[in-house]
Amino acid sequence: MKIGFYPGSFDPITFGHLDIIDRGAKLFDKLYVAISHNPNKKTMFTAPERIALVKDAVKDFPNVEVIQSDILTVVHCKQLGATHILRGLRAVTDYDYEFQLTNFNRRLDNEIDTVFLMTEGQHSYLSSSSVRELAEFNGDVSPFVPKAVVAAIKKKVASKR
Repeated sequence: MKIGFYPGSFDPITFGHLDIIDRGAKLFDKLYVAISHNPNKKTMFTAPERIALVKDAVKDFPNVEVIQSDILTVVHCKQLGATHILRGLRAVTDYDYEFQLTNFNRRLDNEIDTVFLMTEGQHSYLSSSSVRELAEFNGDVSPFVPKAVVAAIKKKVASKR
């Protein structure tokens, strides 16, 4: 059984993430989407909120499971039997960071490999941070995120005002 592990903050999940999940679900028998904690990021949504939003967004993928991950990615992969980390690349600027991270992870555990998928061109400019910024200025985020995420963003932004 080929098991993949797709870590990210998913704050919020975007159509770019879903593109990677859709194609990753076809590559792996089982794909874990791991909501990761990054102490360097200020998130809009709590981990439980992000988990709920991602679960809703991937409900039609039978081989995708959403989990929380608060440990090193390679350690979590080992615990779950995942042999591959799935990562999406939008542009050349992502490559440098991902190259370093991949080599670091391989140094930690050389039995876990990383698979990169290029995001579809229509999503190549899209990031969670740009969606959050657009939302903070009352912009329309509906072209970039699933409907449940749009509603959650509107509620979150309204509660801050």
